[in-house]
Amino acid sequence: MARILITSGPTRQHLDPVRYLTNASSGRMGQALAQAAVDAGHEVMIVSGPVEVSYPPQCEVLPVVSTEEMLATCQKVFPQCDGLIGVAAPSDYRPVKVEEHKIKKTGEPLVLHLVETPDIVATLAVSKRPRQWVVGFALETEDQRFRAITKMQKKSCDLMVLNGPQAISALENSVEVLDRSGEIVATVSGAKEDVARKLFQLIANRLIKATNLI
Repeated sequence: MARILITSGPTRQHLDPVRYLTNASSGRMGQALAQAAVDAGHEVMIVSGPVEVSYPPQCEVLPVVSTEEMLATCQKVFPQCDGLIGVAAPSDYRPVKVEEHKIKKTGEPLVLHLVETPDIVATLAVSKRPRQWVVGFALETEDQRFRAITKMQKKSCDLMVLNGPQAISALENSVEVLDRSGEIVATVSGAKEDVARKLFQLIANRLIKATNLI
């Protein structure tokens, strides 16, 4: 049995007390992967941004809001895990300043100064033990395979799952799985539950079994 950390859902970066930057990630893919892992007999921890889906009751769920909170929580629990599936869609930018009060309309354009948030998967991968494994997700709108391979190398992932914007908040998904050499090792389409089961079987065969955990 492996102990698996899954990041899931979006994160929110507040502009003021009532407004924030985010995306439409629903957490459905994280939910489906968690269920597939539980069904295969593994222990699952989920670090999740704000979602409306319900995760499997067998999982330990650690709720967070911002990208920084998601990273900090993952850094606490990842050392005790055997692998990471980074399926969350963290907000890539945050405002330089969060206003204390609601930003009022003035009739003039509003200029936002944004900076990048930390890369969760890349940060965790740097500190991983020799027998730990990391699976990343890449959502791209152009030059998809090239960008996915670049992300995999930057984030030191063992596998990268590539999908497009049509996956966001959808019931179905279509993905390609790339290994470290950039080779496509699987193409999977269908309901997210079916895609998750096939993805997890691939992860089990190529990564979990390779570390003698099952």
